Amino acid sequence: MLHSHLTTLNAVSLVLNIFKAEGLSSEALLAGSGISEADLGLADPRITTSQEMQVCANAVALRREIGLELGRRLHVSSYGMLGYALLSSATLGDALRLALQYPALLGTLFHLQLIEDGERIWLSASDYRDRPNLAVFNGELCLTSMKIICDDMLGHPLPLVAARFAHPAPDYYLSYAETFDCPVQFEAADHAFAFDRKWLDQPLPLADIVTHRAMAERCRRQNTEFNGRQSWLGRIRQLLMTQLDAAPGLDGLARQMNCSARTLRRHLHDLGTSYQELLDELRFERAKQLLAEDQLPIYRIAETLGFSETASFRHAFLRWSGVAPSHYRA
Repeated sequence: MLHSHLTTLNAVSLVLNIFKAEGLSSEALLAGSGISEADLGLADPRITTSQEMQVCANAVALRREIGLELGRRLHVSSYGMLGYALLSSATLGDALRLALQYPALLGTLFHLQLIEDGERIWLSASDYRDRPNLAVFNGELCLTSMKIICDDMLGHPLPLVAARFAHPAPDYYLSYAETFDCPVQFEAADHAFAFDRKWLDQPLPLADIVTHRAMAERCRRQNTEFNGRQSWLGRIRQLLMTQLDAAPGLDGLARQMNCSARTLRRHLHDLGTSYQELLDELRFERAKQLLAEDQLPIYRIAETLGFSETASFRHAFLRWSGVAPSHYRA
């Protein structure tokens, strides 16, 4: 994920639990993500969405329909303070409009909006700009989880009148009926589901104005803090991306950020990462791009990424992805 946001281990833990029930160990699912089993027990685990998506890519390789099942397990309680703010909103419309104010807290990779269509309201997810190979997975995950959130807030399923997806119908399309009990269209312009306009005014059973005000204020602060962290992390990533062939090291990067190495190390630790983890992540992303282009020989890719020996690059790529560079290219 080229714009790695920070996220929690919620989705990763759910993926591991789904496959654990089927007898699969977590090792294959965590391969190449930089997440260890020890990380799963941390009280405040924060990872990048790039790490999260690597686990999801591993899961999709095992079961292509996993996005639907994962979405059905992402209940409103998975969203922390935002979840409480949504549950305590006065109406479904109030809750949805609040959710759409904070896409970063939702962790979505899409532009979400409510579209009026006569007596229908479409909840639309569009403008996906991430890993193409996970476009179907993320579309299914996003729309399914938003439907589950609506169901949780109402205390019963939100009746739908239509649903549509941007991708072609997969061979497991009958599984969509478990979430979308309505006509489903494929190869649309966006991912969306529609419901009667009247539901926007439906009072929520857990509405509480005092709780809602407190939670909404916490969401505002959390969003401000999150965006500040992302801006800082984005600047670091941008600096490192331009120096992959000659990485500056922690001290050199600290000078470029106009701070001490100790301060930089502490900030990165607070963000749930480190200098080496960021450098490896960026090298991995760039390596996959260069291998996919199928032009540069592997030894030149190693040089471009700052490796003095091709063997060192091969070992690193094997650690990141679980396969050798030549196998990845093939």
